[in-house]
Amino acid sequence: MKAYVFPGQGAQFTGMGQDLYEASSKAKDLFSQANEVLGFDITKIMFEGTADELKETKVTQPAIFLHSTILAKVMGDSFKPDMVAGHSLGEISALVANRTLAFSDGLRLVYKRALAMQKACEEAPSTMAAVLGLEDHVVEMICADTTGIVVAANYNCPGQLVISGEIEAVNAACEALKEAGARRALLLPVGGAFHSPLMEPAREELAAAIEGTTFTAPACPIYQNVSTFAVTDPAEIQKNLIFQLTAPVKWTQSVQNMIKDGATHFIEVGPGNVLQGLVKKIDRSAETEKATL
Repeated sequence: MKAYVFPGQGAQFTGMGQDLYEASSKAKDLFSQANEVLGFDITKIMFEGTADELKETKVTQPAIFLHSTILAKVMGDSFKPDMVAGHSLGEISALVANRTLAFSDGLRLVYKRALAMQKACEEAPSTMAAVLGLEDHVVEMICADTTGIVVAANYNCPGQLVISGEIEAVNAACEALKEAGARRALLLPVGGAFHSPLMEPAREELAAAIEGTTFTAPACPIYQNVSTFAVTDPAEIQKNLIFQLTAPVKWTQSVQNMIKDGATHFIEVGPGNVLQGLVKKIDRSAETEKATL
């Protein structure tokens, strides 16, 4: 069975999507539609912008979404998923790819999500850190014992977690994690504490937009970051997406459940190849590849 997976923030690169634009009239139409929906020329930034311009959250998130969803759409009949999943932002890409969301609705949600997250970051200075070489439960316990807000935010693969929270609390947790034997506990160059309670203002803002968007029955199940199990009910998908911003990304558990349900072949759709690497670290026997035109 084929599982198609969609990357999140951090996979952007200069010139992203230009090959799609030049190879397909359908891609041209979708990029043009995206410029109209967003009200600015994101295509120009994706194709010609600097790395710094692409790092702006309000650009990064829609750019990665567009690269992923447009690639899935122009693949045509070769895009035949038995199941899908997306890492954080990638979950909205996956929901467009499996036809739960219309392309323009998905793009509007991504843009609102980006702006809401940016605003929450500015209101509460915060950060994230990658932790390597410790069991999940040890990281969770140390976060729970640390003064202030710090939580496990991304379960990327066994031995690789990301923690998220207030700057002082994350720094203190990093020191404690190193003492507990972490190979590394390294601050990440991000704007704030994604997938933590500090994203509550963004979650509330995005919830209204999600509730006002039409979710239809998907073409195949999605394994969502919050639940980790196969979901096909539009109302349940909608509810899980609302809680995604403040809940951890349970990528390890999602991939394990996809494999348990029959996935043998994982195809990464969008920029970068981070998810292929994570899938291999979760299960070496899984086949992985990059989606191409």
